[in-house]
This record gives sequence, C-alpha cells and structure tokens, in this order.
Amino acid sequence: MASTSVSRIVPASPQRVWSLIGGFDALPDWLPYIPVSTALEGGRIRRLTDPDGAVIVERLLAFSEAERHYSYAILEAPFPVTGYVATLRVHPVAGRDDVAEVQWSGRFTPDGVTDAEVEELFTGIYRDGLDALHQALSV
Repeated sequence: MASTSVSRIVPASPQRVWSLIGGFDALPDWLPYIPVSTALEGGRIRRLTDPDGAVIVERLLAFSEAERHYSYAILEAPFPVTGYVATLRVHPVAGRDDVAEVQWSGRFTPDGVTDAEVEELFTGIYRDGLDALHQALSV
C-alpha cells in the first residue's frame, strides 16, 4: 500500500477554512479542477466531474465538524489505484487566529503502476489543491 500527505498553511482562521472546505460537496467552491459536484444518497456520495468530463465517484466514510475533518473513499475514478482512502483535515496553528494548517493525506494500492508513480500523482493533486485553496482564501 502506498500513501502520501501534503500540508499547507493558509491565510484564514480554522473556522473560515472549514466553512469553505468542510462540506463534502464543496469542492467546486475552491478547487478549480473540479467544477461540478453532485451530491447523491443524502450527501454521502459525491459525483465529481473534471473539466475534461472525467467522472470520479467518492463515498464519505467519516466526518467530524468539531475536529474539522472528513475521510472518503474513491468508488470510481480514472486513477490507477484500488482501495483509495483519503482525509482532509484543518488544524489550528498555535498562537495564531489568522492562519490554519490544512492536511490532505491518502493511502491506496497501485494498480498496474509503482508505489512511487501513484504517490507522485496524488502528492501533485493534493499540493495543487492546497495551492488553489490558499489562492481562494487570499482573495
């Protein structure tokens, strides 16, 4: 099993960050490469569409408003992995009310590729996503 984790300090309070990213169906609000998200099964499933029309279907596995995190699994996607589970989490930064740390981590089993190849793929996705979040919060 392969894994990766990326974190980034962003220019907003933990509550403001969570208000933007904490909804399982909220990716289009801050992630430009996911312009469409459709909530299914009462919000427990999200059907994402990227700008090229590729579809990713994910299931919410765990959610904590109080701890500001959620975990999800990929049910369908054009990625060369199985058993994908990821967590998006917002942490406070000690002594600071105006910034937060956001961590996006995942574990998965490569399918037809090496651990290093899928770790690089998802590290790039998470890094680019957190860069987009930083930009959205800087406006």
